[in-house]
Amino acid sequence: MPFKVATMFIAAAAMLFVGFAASFAEAQERVQRRNLFQMLFGGFTRERRVIDERYEFPQQPRPRRARQNQSQGQPRQKVPGQQKAKPAIADAAPVPQPVEKAPDAKKVLVVGDFMAGSLGDGLKTAFEMTPGITIETRANGSSGLVREDYFNWPVTLPAYVGEIKPAVIIVSLGANDRQQMQIGSTKEKYRTDLWTEEYRKRVHALAELARKEKLPVLWVGMPPFQSAAMTADMVTFNGIYREEVEKVGGQFVDIWDGFVDEAGKFVLTGSDINGQQVRLRGADGINLTKAGKRKLAFYLEKDIRRLLGDAAATDRDVPGADGLKDLVVTAPLANEDIVKTQPIGLTDPDLDGAASLLGDAAPNKGTGRSPRDRLVDKGDVAAAPAGRVDDFRLAKPGTVISNPVIRN
Repeated sequence: MPFKVATMFIAAAAMLFVGFAASFAEAQERVQRRNLFQMLFGGFTRERRVIDERYEFPQQPRPRRARQNQSQGQPRQKVPGQQKAKPAIADAAPVPQPVEKAPDAKKVLVVGDFMAGSLGDGLKTAFEMTPGITIETRANGSSGLVREDYFNWPVTLPAYVGEIKPAVIIVSLGANDRQQMQIGSTKEKYRTDLWTEEYRKRVHALAELARKEKLPVLWVGMPPFQSAAMTADMVTFNGIYREEVEKVGGQFVDIWDGFVDEAGKFVLTGSDINGQQVRLRGADGINLTKAGKRKLAFYLEKDIRRLLGDAAATDRDVPGADGLKDLVVTAPLANEDIVKTQPIGLTDPDLDGAASLLGDAAPNKGTGRSPRDRLVDKGDVAAAPAGRVDDFRLAKPGTVISNPVIRN
């Protein structure tokens, strides 16, 4: 009896295990329905992925449409190694290359702060086709006449002059001088009376030092800046530069009008040397663009060419007077016949009212006044000849015919 009960227990347990396993397998293979969230945003349950893995359907490649040629309606066939043709670009005009400087070229020395550096760049562009002039720039961007402890121009300038041996000296300083100045053992605040007096002395001393070798000195004024306070200070500085440089025989070059509008206000964009509207100043309102540098140099180009004369010629092979003998006018020899004509007075009253054409005999000189003189002096208008368009006189008929009176 116990053995029979045990056998029945084992059989029941086996049937229960088989049923559980079958229900588990059926649950694994059953596809659950997707809820609203899964329908909107996708996402499959693990059971769906199991079915996809059990039944792998082969994926057929999607046929690609042949791209029709718009002009011929035929499929385009790509040739191996063929590249898309690029549109033809017209050849740009060749940029003239700077000429080689002559061994005896005259040198122009440009000294000063960062504005002098910009000026030197513009002058190099202006004279790049002139073999007889060389531009030498010696600039320190943060220098000035106030901080002699940082950079001392009265000490450095003679060394530059002795090294380069220039024919013309150009000075451009002042943009960095809006700060306190060390005078003796005291630090003087900017724009006080003592500061202005000392600054004027330093400008005069540097201009006199540049003129020590009797060389032409061009002192370039400061341009306006975007800062209104800085612009006002540059106006004061330019007045000091002009006065002190002209005292020692130098020349002040005013560039102010080239960087302001018609109302005298600072501009970022203005006309270049060709009259085209370009950007002249940088975004900081202080530095100059390439076009601005060239315009700055334009104000000195004419003076430099005037001072250096023949060296400013673009072509050094231009013949002199000996090579232009055919153009030389010589005085006539003593034995040559010279035909002299009697001068004709342009105020001759008879010629003023003459009726003869050119080449006919000149009218005899009379004593009467010309119609022009009578019109100007007394307002008398000469009578128009008969038949002319301005002859408004009515012709008098010889006989007057009256209409007969008809009486009944």
